[in-house]
Amino acid sequence: MDNHSSPRTAAFFDLDKTVIAKSSTLTFSKSFYHGGLINRRAVLRTAYAQFVYLLGGADHDQMERMRQYLSALCRGWNVQQVQEIVAETLHDLIDPIIYDEAASLIEEHHLAGRDVVVVSTSGAEVVEPIGELIGADRVVATRMVVKDGCYTGEVEYYAYGPTKAEAIAELAESEGYDLSRCYAYSDSFTDIPMLEAVGHPHAVNPDRALRKEAVAREWPVLTFSRPVRLKQRMPVLSMPPRPVVAAVAAVTAAAVTAGLVWYGSRRRARRHT
Repeated sequence: MDNHSSPRTAAFFDLDKTVIAKSSTLTFSKSFYHGGLINRRAVLRTAYAQFVYLLGGADHDQMERMRQYLSALCRGWNVQQVQEIVAETLHDLIDPIIYDEAASLIEEHHLAGRDVVVVSTSGAEVVEPIGELIGADRVVATRMVVKDGCYTGEVEYYAYGPTKAEAIAELAESEGYDLSRCYAYSDSFTDIPMLEAVGHPHAVNPDRALRKEAVAREWPVLTFSRPVRLKQRMPVLSMPPRPVVAAVAAVTAAAVTAGLVWYGSRRRARRHT
């Protein structure tokens, strides 16, 4: 257990398919449909994207087209309207898909004196309240550009790939973390820079490429398979913390929107690599 005389340590968690069982972004499509933001066809397309995402076997061109489509779809959405829709559905949609295993790990890291940091490519508007829900100490997430109360379709800060590792290094500098003693968890090959940044990397439900890399590097491979409501297993974390209700109403702003734009920004990022 860490003590006050030792350097601080942290555990860094990716979000989708690591802490929660689905894409935090795509989970809200039906809510947006009922709110009038998207039509039935869009719901079907996002449902298909969720299916492909969960399978982890996406055809590259197919996924790029879907990302471009979703990015265009949310451009111009009113922030306040998205806030209201997400505030009404966040807990019902996200709480049931939090992995029991992830919640237990978060609890263990806190008991060991480590900070818990969620590092996600999804938008801050959805990642921050989810972080509150699971008891994270801080989050790193993609931030969208808002102009005149609407989303422009542009990204201010893109938390993806190497950028996640850079964010972790900056946090280590500002918070005094000893990265050699820190932990990291992710399901995606694109998060290898984040996993490499710490002394204790873990692959969780890894995609094929990450599994191969983890085996080669002898990183632990974990399987999370039990989504459960926090209320049913961790009363301390599931009590409606004051920030959560406020954050859902004020911070969750564009929940899915921020994540949807990730698709388009990733496409642009890849074009420059």
